[in-house]
Amino acid sequence: MPEGNIIHRLARVHRRWLVGRRFTADSPQGRFAAEAPHLSGRVLEDVRAHGKHLFHHFEGGVRLHVHLGLFGTIRHFRAQATPPSPACRLRLASPHATLQLSGPQTCELLTPDAEAALRARLGEDPLHADASRERAFAALRQVRAPIATALLDQSRISGVGNILRAEALFLARLSPHLPASDLRAPDFERLWTALRQLLEDAARDGRIVPPHAPPTALTLPGRRREDRFCVYDREDLPCPHCATPVARVPLAGRSLFFCPRCQAPRRRAARARPAPGRARP
Repeated sequence: MPEGNIIHRLARVHRRWLVGRRFTADSPQGRFAAEAPHLSGRVLEDVRAHGKHLFHHFEGGVRLHVHLGLFGTIRHFRAQATPPSPACRLRLASPHATLQLSGPQTCELLTPDAEAALRARLGEDPLHADASRERAFAALRQVRAPIATALLDQSRISGVGNILRAEALFLARLSPHLPASDLRAPDFERLWTALRQLLEDAARDGRIVPPHAPPTALTLPGRRREDRFCVYDREDLPCPHCATPVARVPLAGRSLFFCPRCQAPRRRAARARPAPGRARP
C-alpha cells in the first residue's frame, strides 16, 4: 500500500500538471458511472494529501477523495493517452493531460464538510507544515499497544506504513515492542524527526533511502535508483550500525523488521533494596 510520501508526491505532480484544467470524466469500468458526470466540465482547483488520502478539489465545491489501498494505481499522460484498461474506475481527460485511476480502495465524491470531517478523524500528518507534535505524541501515548502497532493506526499518525515504521523506529533507536503509552518525550522527538526526514526526502526524491542505508545491486552505476533500507526486508542481513543480523517477526498481521541490538528493549530501573542485615523501616 502506498505510504504518505507517495501520496504527497502524487499531489505535487497533480498540482503541477492538472490544476487549472477543465476535464471530462467517465468510468470505463462502470463502477463510478453515476458520479463521473458530476466532475465533467469542472476545473480542478487544487489537490491535497493527508496521510494516505488524496483529495482533488473541483470548482463548485465538489471534492474527489481517493485512497489507493493495496491495489490502486494512477496513470498520467501529458499528451495522447493510451486506451484505459477494463479496470479503470475513473478517467479524467483534457486535451493536454489525462488521469486514469484503477483499483482504488476508495473513490468517492465529498462535500467540503464531509472532507473536513474525514480529515478530522485522521492523525497528524508529519508532512503538513502545521502538524502538531503535541497532538501526535498524546495520541500515541493513549494506547498500550506496541509502538510498532500504534504507528500503523492512521488515527494517531497519518501516512505511516510498514516500511516507514521499520525505518523510523530504527533511526530513533526504539524497540518496536515498547508500549506506546511508555513513550517518553525525547523518544518521541527522535521518532517524529525520523518520520519527517524520511517522508520529506522520499516525497521529493521518489524513493526511500534512510541515512547509512547499505547499497544494493540496484544502486550500481547505470541502474535505476531504487529504495534502500536499513532494516526493512533485510532479515538475517547485517545491521548497518552494529552488524547484528536483522530480525523479522510477525506483529498484527504484518512483518516487522528491526535490529535486536540497536533496538533492544529499554531496561526498567531496578528498585532499591535495603542493605543486608538492616531492618526495613
